[in-house]
Amino acid sequence: MTDNARARKLADRIQVVVAETLDRRIKDPRLGFVTITDARVTGDLREATVFYTVYGDDEERAASAAALESAKGVLRSEVGRQTGVRFTPTLAFVPDALPDNARTIEDLLDKARAKDAEVRQVSTGATYAGEADPYRKPEDDDEAETPGSTDKNEGPASA
Repeated sequence: MTDNARARKLADRIQVVVAETLDRRIKDPRLGFVTITDARVTGDLREATVFYTVYGDDEERAASAAALESAKGVLRSEVGRQTGVRFTPTLAFVPDALPDNARTIEDLLDKARAKDAEVRQVSTGATYAGEADPYRKPEDDDEAETPGSTDKNEGPASA
């Protein structure tokens, strides 16, 4: 087993090598605007998962996925040549779900903003059901005292 720092360094290097190789050497017309977003390597350095995004619709995503699968051998040999590890990790390409998750979060935030605006609009001009301040307040100290009683803070008169 290796340490996680070495696996992380190898994953970072694989990300750079794959991105540069896709840009310079792979001339597949099916390959669209692909961005390599992340790479992860298992602890034994045998398998690497490369995450990518594709700009475009579902058809372009499917075509780019097929192009990445067909270029997997070239990419793996280039990774092995540039990293110099004893065993070149196998590559698995996974579409990154980050853009879809971000889009979902944006939609939810838009719904929340719309609900907030609706509540703000309904609440304008509204009045309280009871008093404006519903909490009890202690009565004035002067009214609560009975005649002839002394203040608690004052002690016996000193001569």
